[in-house]
Amino acid sequence: MRAVVQRVSQGKVAIGDEVVGEIERGLVLLLGVEKEDEESDLEYMVEKVINLRVFPDEEEKMNLSLQDVQGDMLVVSQFTLLGDCRKGRRPSFFTAAPPEKAEEFYDRFVKKIKERGINVATGEFQAMMEVQIFNDGPVTLLIDSKKSF
Repeated sequence: MRAVVQRVSQGKVAIGDEVVGEIERGLVLLLGVEKEDEESDLEYMVEKVINLRVFPDEEEKMNLSLQDVQGDMLVVSQFTLLGDCRKGRRPSFFTAAPPEKAEEFYDRFVKKIKERGINVATGEFQAMMEVQIFNDGPVTLLIDSKKSF
């Protein structure tokens, strides 16, 4: 699994004119699922993002997690995170999971985050969405469950 994690003051996702998910302070997570992903990748990603210390403490040091600040999470499925742009000009999505697997892992990821007591909003799987991200900091991190970078 691969994720782009952004600390935000606000985030929302719309399909057409309808807002389908919206959060205040927290994390926006763009999530991609690889065809080789297993349960261990899912568990790694859940643990990593909810415990990532990216929120400022009283000394303005990034020392608090999403759980510490009782923040929200907006999770948006984004298979293009698996695009390989090393050759040519068109990205290859060879490592991306097929839609059935990707949707299953996406749904399970969201469920596991909710089970941890986090308020979660989502986009809609395989929909064309407009995502508004009010990056706070800016703080943007890349996470890969295979630790390839």
